[in-house]
Amino acid sequence: MTITLWGRESSANVQKARWVLGELGLGHEHIPLGGKYGGNRTPEYLAMNPNGLVPTLRDGELTLWESHAIVRYLAATYGAGSLWPEQPKLRALADQWTDWTATTFQPAWLDVFWTLVRTPEAQRDAARIASAVAASEKCFAVMDGQLARTPFLAGDQLTYADTVAGVAMYRWSTMPLERQPHPNVEAWHERLRERPAFRAGVEIDYAELVGRLSF
Repeated sequence: MTITLWGRESSANVQKARWVLGELGLGHEHIPLGGKYGGNRTPEYLAMNPNGLVPTLRDGELTLWESHAIVRYLAATYGAGSLWPEQPKLRALADQWTDWTATTFQPAWLDVFWTLVRTPEAQRDAARIASAVAASEKCFAVMDGQLARTPFLAGDQLTYADTVAGVAMYRWSTMPLERQPHPNVEAWHERLRERPAFRAGVEIDYAELVGRLSF
């Protein structure tokens, strides 16, 4: 059965799927799409993903969009006992952090990325950047509290919760901003960096996005 992933490498949401595919050792075809590659508004692609966004994953007869749905599917299907906790209580914790990332953490840190990195310097709003950084720092404080108790967000081992939250760390640590210290988050980041699939799927140069609000 062939797995195919569509999406540009510099998309944080695509990086979630690429990291999980690498983490699970799943052979697949990756088709760069969107951004500088275009192709995401063609009738053929819209038939798979009516939003015209990335990523989209096909595994056999299943076609799936929404990055967190893709990550959960791959973890449940191919990562039972590793990325996918088999105990319902542990899986509930992974879901908690995954949903929190979608509703709270990702909107905050992506707002920093858009206002500071993707917005041309002459158009940047210092007050909005400061507000986005403050919102992100609150999220990191929440994570730091959890990571003081457990090495990963949902417990003692890496789960899909870490993959959806962890994609933020390369950009957060390399953006030109002053960061507050969060030692437990920083230690978690180092644990993530020890994983080859993280380095290959997430540590992607984003120079093509700097000062560019659209393609």
